[in-house]
Amino acid sequence: MSPNQSQNSPENTHLRDNHQRGTVGAFLQENIAADSNLSIVSAYFTIYAFAALKSKLINIDKMRFLFGEPHFIKSIDPSKTEHKAFIIEENGLKRLTNRLQQSPIAKDCANWIQQKVQIKSIRQSNFLHGKMYHIADAEKAILGSSNFTLRGLGLSNTPNLELNLIIDSDRDRRDLKAWFDGLWDDEKLVKDVTADVLEYLEQLYLPTAPEFVYYKTLYHLFKQFIEEQANTAILEARTHFYDTQIWTKLYDFQQDGVKSAIAKLDKHNGCIIADSVGLGKTFEALAVIKHFESLNYNVLVLCPKKLRQNWTQYNNTSDKRNPFTQDRFRYTVLSHTDLSRDSGKVGDIDLKTIHWGAFDLVVIDESHNFRNNAADKKDDFGKVIRKSRYNRLLNDIIKKEGVAKNQSIITFRYAR
Repeated sequence: MSPNQSQNSPENTHLRDNHQRGTVGAFLQENIAADSNLSIVSAYFTIYAFAALKSKLINIDKMRFLFGEPHFIKSIDPSKTEHKAFIIEENGLKRLTNRLQQSPIAKDCANWIQQKVQIKSIRQSNFLHGKMYHIADAEKAILGSSNFTLRGLGLSNTPNLELNLIIDSDRDRRDLKAWFDGLWDDEKLVKDVTADVLEYLEQLYLPTAPEFVYYKTLYHLFKQFIEEQANTAILEARTHFYDTQIWTKLYDFQQDGVKSAIAKLDKHNGCIIADSVGLGKTFEALAVIKHFESLNYNVLVLCPKKLRQNWTQYNNTSDKRNPFTQDRFRYTVLSHTDLSRDSGKVGDIDLKTIHWGAFDLVVIDESHNFRNNAADKKDDFGKVIRKSRYNRLLNDIIKKEGVAKNQSIITFRYAR
């Protein structure tokens, strides 16, 4: 051995870790020959691992591949394993290189499987964890943790750190082959899935109808919205919300907006309705309020002083301008400027005694008035004598824990 040769170099160790001690991919490339008979156990199979070893694999006699997990269809899906959308800049245009390569690779892999490969799968999930590569004619075998993927074989730019041991004993290789043969032939434990794998690969290389691409694109663009709409069936079960007067007054597009807003509030504790003028943002906000009032939320509406009457008419059952008397809204209405006051009355509300932290939902009309964080007014000693409306809203209403201690304080903002 040369003085400069490391004792841990691949030719001096039986370990393959895909890092300093060599790769499983290199082991296979060195030992797979024309007319080889391979027996492999792996939880995963990717077409890109096949492509990396294609020059060797297409000349073998046959391969028996055993999936250690029954969910093989998901395992060989490139989008769920190591299929990455590598974006390359070329003449100012972006292209997804792997998308372009996927179809021919999948077709070559399918043709190879039809001619050379039989695939079986363990029937029981989470039952077999070992990984094995056995080359019968070369009398070579390696056993360990590497799956049949680019990263598992050490053939990617970011290989997994694996632990595999080359089996150098003839007796151990025979025992390993006998173990595999016994498992392969046990119909109680394994089943043939070659046709299923080929069917999946066919989906990757057959031409896709333009109509399918169009609908697939629309689905991914609007997936979140579709899911939100599907989840709003719970509204009726929880509150009989669809029977309320405000709901029946809404147009279809407004109802869609309300469902989406409620879903976002439930998920993110915040939402913005930013429709154009005249599209009924006030009615949409009222519907959202009604939903949360039905869940016993305490609601605060903040609006410019000149618009206060627009809101108070809807929570006054004796006001003949109110078309929603049966809904019996009970929200509290205050003006933006009331947030910076510590005393005085707004209707029958005494600002000196108001519990700012008691509100579970806050609706802000003309919310652009809160886009700037004005400073609190302080005396000569630095003591705050008047809070800014922004700090009152953020610290005393939104952040402060209120009466409903088990419920999150939710902010809902909409702009005209």
